[in-house]
Amino acid sequence: MTSAPLRRFSPFPDRHEDWYRLPGGEPRGIIQPHVLDELWFHTGTACNLACPFCLEGSKPGDDRLQLLRFQDAIPFVDEALALGVKQFSFTGGEPFINKDIIRILDYALQHRPCLVLTNATEPLIRRIEQLKPLQNRACALSFRVSLDYPEAARHDAGRGEGMFASALAGLRKLHEMGFHVSVASQLSPGTAADVAAVAAVFAEIFQRAGLPADLARVEFPEFHPPGIHVSTPQITETCMTSYQTEESRRAFMCAFSKMVAKSGDCMKVYACTLVDDDPDYVVGETLTEALQTPVSMKHHRCYSCFKYGASCSEMKRTPEVVRRR
Repeated sequence: MTSAPLRRFSPFPDRHEDWYRLPGGEPRGIIQPHVLDELWFHTGTACNLACPFCLEGSKPGDDRLQLLRFQDAIPFVDEALALGVKQFSFTGGEPFINKDIIRILDYALQHRPCLVLTNATEPLIRRIEQLKPLQNRACALSFRVSLDYPEAARHDAGRGEGMFASALAGLRKLHEMGFHVSVASQLSPGTAADVAAVAAVFAEIFQRAGLPADLARVEFPEFHPPGIHVSTPQITETCMTSYQTEESRRAFMCAFSKMVAKSGDCMKVYACTLVDDDPDYVVGETLTEALQTPVSMKHHRCYSCFKYGASCSEMKRTPEVVRRR
């Protein structure tokens, strides 16, 4: 039985005036893509959990973004290789809900390193044996596991009872198998001493779980669920030149990475992994086309990148908490 042919996404959305200018006419901040170092694949918004804070609005059976299939992904892997990509990364939803994820990883790992974001609970644990053959591929596979807070009660309040222990168990299994692992957590507010105290609690938890105390950890601010209007300061062209340097602008995710996702039976290229709830951020049908489109800083999540240096990427990072004030 063959699947229905994939519909092409057309027409490509026009860049209207709001993309480039504020209502008063002042130029918006813009990021100009300069390279494709990292390509992200969204595996679909289906997830085994239904976290109320999820920036994707993921939950069991959700199909706002459809499940990525092998035949959907491979043309973009091949195009990215031709463009000089250095890493493939995968997000969801929960990627291990997707029946094709192992096959997709198997293909991608023959060419470049891969990073998978996961909650490391039942979907991953159920398929843990399927990961063993991937250890013998040409390139390395790594994982980032969500541990929102260093306290089980706070983590489980959003993700469900027992999910903290389950995530730690999955994290430990991956580490014991020899995979590189890291942790994603919520941004620690407060003074430097408060931040250090949170890091110390995480280190203690990691040690008790049989993990390195200095396990790499990436912190994220609140991104809010999809489609919600959040009032943030507007990022103007002047902001991007006064408070950012050319080097820091080139470090924004939308400058060196893109994301592909499936919606309405069409594959679409998005400006970055953090904004797939605004059709303006669909920037092409191909990666080559997407790299030609300047990226507007008009979405409220762009302010998190501007203020905190928020980034889903772990490329060119030291094994420390990634923060920019």
